[in-house]
Amino acid sequence: MTVIAATESRPTGTIRLATRGSPLALRQTAIVTELLRRAHPGLEIEPVVVRTRGDQDASTPLEQIGGQGVFVAEVEAALAAGRAEAAVHSAKDMPSTMAVQFVLAAVPRRADARDGLVGCTLAGLPPGGLVATGSVRRRAQLAHLRPDLVFTGLRGNMARRVEAAAGGGVSAVVVAVAAMHRLGWDDRLSDVLDPLDVLPQAGQGAIAVQCRADDARTRRLLGAADHVPSHRAVRAERAVLAVLGGSCAVPVAAFAEPEGAADPDGALQLTGLLASGDGRTVVRQSDRGEDPEALGAAVARALLEGGGAAIEGFAPEGPGGGGTLP
Repeated sequence: MTVIAATESRPTGTIRLATRGSPLALRQTAIVTELLRRAHPGLEIEPVVVRTRGDQDASTPLEQIGGQGVFVAEVEAALAAGRAEAAVHSAKDMPSTMAVQFVLAAVPRRADARDGLVGCTLAGLPPGGLVATGSVRRRAQLAHLRPDLVFTGLRGNMARRVEAAAGGGVSAVVVAVAAMHRLGWDDRLSDVLDPLDVLPQAGQGAIAVQCRADDARTRRLLGAADHVPSHRAVRAERAVLAVLGGSCAVPVAAFAEPEGAADPDGALQLTGLLASGDGRTVVRQSDRGEDPEALGAAVARALLEGGGAAIEGFAPEGPGGGGTLP
């Protein structure tokens, strides 16, 4: 494993994968590595760890240090500088639009996109229970279900979050089910939340593998790790964010599922959500279609027309103007 410093040339038959250094990020990179090795025997694959500001500063709220895109920007910088041929991200961390110099080359088969609780079930949360989450999306939807709940922020890697629940200072911590599964911590989950109650974040549960658009060799190699239905679902969800744009303070969610396994290019069922920060207003809209970007745009427009545009604090920047939204 390499911690990046200076640009260096790569030997033929080697591909370097830029990644954050958290245990979850490294596990996701290992998943991509295994898929590529299985498809391309003999290919040498090297992880290149990028120490991001978001990882080094686990106390400052994300919106104060650049939003969730802060986890992606520094890894992309390594890719742009030639210190890696590809980059591995959590798809939910990626901005809704990317620079023209990059392309989303692969999305492996998606894991469980749902949110979960550690420490207590949703039904078992006591009146006025304290729930830890740094996500305004999760907070708004849980507050809509249970207006009595109290929330506190929590950042840091998955181990820190799980430990917070075990320490007894909070009633429960909200986590991504996929992250718990990839770390082998399924037994620590107290509850898995139905998307009808808490709609997942766009891209949640998916791994995004990015490369430079002009690197045809790497793009071809990465294609072997792509799962077309998962990739199309993520494209539809990202299209919702791209149209909405807006402020990271406004809860937004999007979740797409293929309607059938027989046709990887078949119809998707997409649900989007806009909410007020306190959870009192929640707007949901669903639609189906075969074109991921057109479907995402249609759901985004329906959210705005259905009352989302009137939510306090929502300030759309227009198509392409948004970043990731918690």
